[in-house]
Amino acid sequence: MEVLVYPDPVLRRGGKAISQFDAALRQLADTMMEAMYEEGGVGLAAPQVGIEHKLLVLNPAGDKKDRSGELVLCNPKLTRKKGREFGEEGCLSFPGIQAEVERWVDITVSYQDLSGTAQTLAANGWLARIIQHEMDHLDGVFFVDRLTATDKLRVKPKLLELEAEFGR
Repeated sequence: MEVLVYPDPVLRRGGKAISQFDAALRQLADTMMEAMYEEGGVGLAAPQVGIEHKLLVLNPAGDKKDRSGELVLCNPKLTRKKGREFGEEGCLSFPGIQAEVERWVDITVSYQDLSGTAQTLAANGWLARIIQHEMDHLDGVFFVDRLTATDKLRVKPKLLELEAEFGR
C-alpha cells in the first residue's frame, strides 16, 4: 500500500461515509495500520492511500511493538471541542515538512468501530491532535492549509519541490 504524496489530487477528494462494515473493511484497516508503521507515522487516513472512505487508523506511540494505543475510526465526527494550542505536526503525505498547527486541546469524537457499532471517545493532547489531523484528510484538508501566513511562506519552497517531483 502506497502513501500518496502532495500534490496528488486524490488527497483533496477526502472520503465518503462508510456503510459496509465487513471483512474487506477490516482488511483495509489492517493494511493501512501496517503502511502507517512502515512509513514511521502515528496516523493514516484512507484518502492518503487513495481510498475515498471516512476511515482513519492511528497509534500515538507510532510503534508496531506497542499496539496498545491502536484505534480505527469510521465516519468520525467531533462532538465537543475545548481549548486551543499550537503544536508541531508533520504528515506522511508531506515528507520533509513540519510546522506548528493550532488545534483543539480537548475533544470528544463519535465514530463507528469496524463492526459499525457507535462509539464515543474523549481525547486530549497528542491523541486529540492526531485525530484532528487525520479527520482533516477525510475532508480533503491538509495541515499546511492551517498554517500561519509566516509558516506558509517558510514551507513554500518545500511544497514547490514536492510539486516539481510529482510532475516528473
